[in-house]
Amino acid sequence: MKERREENGLEAFEAYIAGIDRPDHREQMEEALAWVAATFPQLQPKIAWNQPMFTDHETFIIGFSASKQHLAVAPEEAAMNRFLEEIVESKHDHTKGLIRFKWGRPVDYPLLERIIAFNIEDKADCTTFWRK
Repeated sequence: MKERREENGLEAFEAYIAGIDRPDHREQMEEALAWVAATFPQLQPKIAWNQPMFTDHETFIIGFSASKQHLAVAPEEAAMNRFLEEIVESKHDHTKGLIRFKWGRPVDYPLLERIIAFNIEDKADCTTFWRK
């Protein structure tokens, strides 16, 4: 696993992933993070606020977190609003700021790809970490 993290630039997430108690949850988190890194190689992986996230030109694009029940994806409220109808139609558990994928169930990568692509495009000229 360590070689895989180093080859896809995810060594920044090594301690976070190691801190996830359940091996199946660790594996699913690592898979999701590796998918983002492979699909959007221009994004920079980093840990901030004790969570794995990806940035583009020093602006936040997407963040992840692990809880007991789910893997959470936080794309910022603007992206949540843009994709809310699709999130609801897909019956994904969500809040105003994040989407929850239950452990052991597939992550909705097509939706995640559209959200990340939206954030990259929408924040192309953003000069702050968060949207204002």
